[in-house]
Amino acid sequence: MDSKSHTIPIKGDYITLGQFLKKVDLIQTGGQERAFLAMHAILVNDEKEIRRGRKLRPGDKVSIDGSLYEICS
Repeated sequence: MDSKSHTIPIKGDYITLGQFLKKVDLIQTGGQERAFLAMHAILVNDEKEIRRGRKLRPGDKVSIDGSLYEICS
């Protein structure tokens, strides 16, 4: 991973994309999710994603504005 890569641990089987955005401090409230998703290119495992309810599981890779996040348990 490069210098803009982060490992994000989660509890449980998954975290939603909206919860993930709050966890990594990209948004503060759930109301900001839709606007953030509309304004930023978000890739989950190299595929464009716009669903805030998308389930992220350990091993998934999320790319946002040049930063890479890997979900782990």
